[in-house]
Amino acid sequence: MLLSDSDLQAIWLTVKLSSLVTLVLLLIGTPIAWWLAWTRSWLKGPIGAVVALPLVLPPSVLGFYMLLAMGPHGPIGHLTRVLGIGALPFTFWGLALASVFYSMPFMIQPLQNAFEGIGDRPLEVAATLRASPLDTFFTVALPLALPGFISASILTFAHTVGEFGVVLMIGGNLPGVTRVASVQIYDHVEALEYADAHRLAAIMLVFSFVVLLGMYAWRPGTKQTR
Repeated sequence: MLLSDSDLQAIWLTVKLSSLVTLVLLLIGTPIAWWLAWTRSWLKGPIGAVVALPLVLPPSVLGFYMLLAMGPHGPIGHLTRVLGIGALPFTFWGLALASVFYSMPFMIQPLQNAFEGIGDRPLEVAATLRASPLDTFFTVALPLALPGFISASILTFAHTVGEFGVVLMIGGNLPGVTRVASVQIYDHVEALEYADAHRLAAIMLVFSFVVLLGMYAWRPGTKQTR
């Protein structure tokens, strides 16, 4: 076979993780992005900085502090212990939680830009027609920001696929549990299995190129010349 069973397992785990992270960030990132787009609170700056923090922090630093937070003496670890969930480090769910935080800016920032691009007028018109805030969001804001949702989802999925430092710090290297494709490539290189590493890395390279090519070629929301 072109790929071994362990390679296929790592790819499936990567797809599973990326899909879950994208879905979770769509649910929690949308209200955060909406609030950041329209609030005038002084908290906008600090919260926006927290959202963007994974863009500038080294993955090892972020992974280290996430590991402490999810450890037995950390706030997240204490909460999961009280709830009877158990320890999250070196589990799939711990990996998912860390990935949600690490990929957060790739979902929230494009959505915030999309909401800000709508402008005030469509929302004001909906208000004059006595539409509730919820109706205004789903019937006005959501359709107008749909290209932003698509771009944010693609970016979040692709970024999660390419994670390495954070997933290695939080998830370790457990086959079928936390060994995603990027870690599998690392294992192949460590074992001097360069042919296997090349095959899996080539798939990742082609995937990343296709994602970027599709985004730049499609350019959602741009007007077509008639």
